Amino acid sequence: MSFEQEETGYLKTAISDLQGAWMLLRDQVVEEFGFEGSDRMLFHIDEAMSWECVRALNQMKPLLLLIDNIVKQNGASDEIIELIGNVRENYEGALKAIREGKAF
Repeated sequence: MSFEQEETGYLKTAISDLQGAWMLLRDQVVEEFGFEGSDRMLFHIDEAMSWECVRALNQMKPLLLLIDNIVKQNGASDEIIELIGNVRENYEGALKAIREGKAF
């Protein structure tokens, strides 16, 4: 009897890095909570981190753009802006893993 092998390396790293980037962003928004749009940001961050979005990463991009727009319209801190950039980079890395056939 043979067992199906789990994917190795790059996929788990890419998805884990993306999840970590979202968690750091969420933690920072919670820490700074109270600025204009922070409640909306948390709602959309949680939606982007949902299992449905992780299983279909194309659903995550519009949420990332929406969160980015909320930040730009409401003048969030430089740290939040930097963390959004980190999420974007990790998102692109996860998409690259999928394109290279190193996913699911």
